[in-house]
Amino acid sequence: MEIWLAILLTVVVAIVTGVVCFLAGVSHRRKIAEAEIGSAEAEAKRIVEEAVKEAEAKKKEYVLEGKDEVHLFRTETEKDLNARRKEVQRQERRVQQKEETLDRKMDNLEKKEENVSKKLKQAEDRLAETESIKKSELEVLEKLSGFTSEQAKEYLLNNLESELTHEKAVRILDYEQKLRDECDKRARNIISLAIQRCAADHVAEAAVSVVPLPSDEMKGRIIGREGRNIRTIETLTGVDLIIDDTPEAITLSCFEPVRREIARVALEKLIADGRIHPARIEEMIDKARREVESIIKEEGERAVLEVGVNGIHHELIKLLGRLRYRTSYGQNVLNHSIEVALLSGMIASELGMDPTLAKRAGLLHDIGKALDHEIEGSHVEIGVDVARKFKESEQVVHAIHAHHGDIEAKTVVACIVQAADAISAARPGARRENLENYIKRLQKLEEVAASFEGVERCYAIQAGREVRIMVKPEIVNDEKMIPLAREICSKIETDLDYPGQVKVNIIRESRAVDYAK
Repeated sequence: MEIWLAILLTVVVAIVTGVVCFLAGVSHRRKIAEAEIGSAEAEAKRIVEEAVKEAEAKKKEYVLEGKDEVHLFRTETEKDLNARRKEVQRQERRVQQKEETLDRKMDNLEKKEENVSKKLKQAEDRLAETESIKKSELEVLEKLSGFTSEQAKEYLLNNLESELTHEKAVRILDYEQKLRDECDKRARNIISLAIQRCAADHVAEAAVSVVPLPSDEMKGRIIGREGRNIRTIETLTGVDLIIDDTPEAITLSCFEPVRREIARVALEKLIADGRIHPARIEEMIDKARREVESIIKEEGERAVLEVGVNGIHHELIKLLGRLRYRTSYGQNVLNHSIEVALLSGMIASELGMDPTLAKRAGLLHDIGKALDHEIEGSHVEIGVDVARKFKESEQVVHAIHAHHGDIEAKTVVACIVQAADAISAARPGARRENLENYIKRLQKLEEVAASFEGVERCYAIQAGREVRIMVKPEIVNDEKMIPLAREICSKIETDLDYPGQVKVNIIRESRAVDYAK
């Protein structure tokens, strides 16, 4: 029991001791905090006093600076005002001087006006005196001559007019005759020089081509079994193959030179290859067609290079190349165009004009003939449209439009092209009328056959005695072929004039093609 009491006392004593120590620590900390607060308040008071003193000093400094700036601004403003006052005074003096000058000028003008008025009055008095003298003199002249003034004036004018009219007529006739003689002499000289300087071939185109054969045995291979090879060639090219007794030669007959050339090239390739059957024939004809197209491009470029004209559109160059296979009255149109271009350039040079423009117009004057089988209208209208489409100059377009007299030639270049075209066409051996009429008849025959529905291709062969027509099998069946042939015959009989008779041969072929893979 005593032990627990002792422990309890010990605990109580420890608690009391802890409480006393805690209270003593709290009291000590409070004293320290109060001391620190007192020192902080004193420091803050000191800082505030120093800030107030510093602010007062800054305030005095800023006030002094402001007074200096105000003084400086006032000084500059006074200087500016003084300068402006001086400028205003100077302007006022100038205005005053000008007013004085104007006053003096006004005084002088008034004096001059007075002098002019006096002189004008004197002039009017003298004019009146002159009129009275003139009137009295006219009265004296009228009495002496027996004419009034109007009659005398009319008499003199009539005499003068008759004399001038006669003199004018004489001089005009004289000048016209001299000018006509000089122009004729000059034109003959220019044309003769141009013709002498231009060397052209005197060769007309033919309507047949001859293909040489290595042997007569090749004729049978070209004909093929039951004539299938020759039929394939004629069907695909529209050319008539004439195989007769001529040794080692086959004749190709066709009025269209491009088709004839394609057939000739293809036949030569087949003969050189030796393998002649329908599939190979189709392949060679396609190759020949591409080769001829390449030749057309080369011929156009050659023509442009030969004439010496630059900057022609590449499509126009192709059309020029197509003229290589186009004839007009038996005359090759490309050679004719080159000839006209050279003649135009020579005539322009003799006249002191630009030969390049004349050559360009001469080379392109018949460009419409490359498309007149495909487009409706005359070759002149087609040529004008094509030239405008490919941005040719208006002078060239006008020369194309006027070279056959469809419109009046309004430029010297157009007149030159007209003359050169006439020279090229009129020279000996240039043209043959019969061949042109023959070709036109064959072209018309093909146009009539192609006008019916379902016709895919048609070719006039046998010199116009036969027209071979390929029809579309999906449109024209076997039953429609006979009525179609009858209709074509009737239209040919109605629209065309031809010797003998024309055979209408309609071909319908159906093919099925597939590939094994």
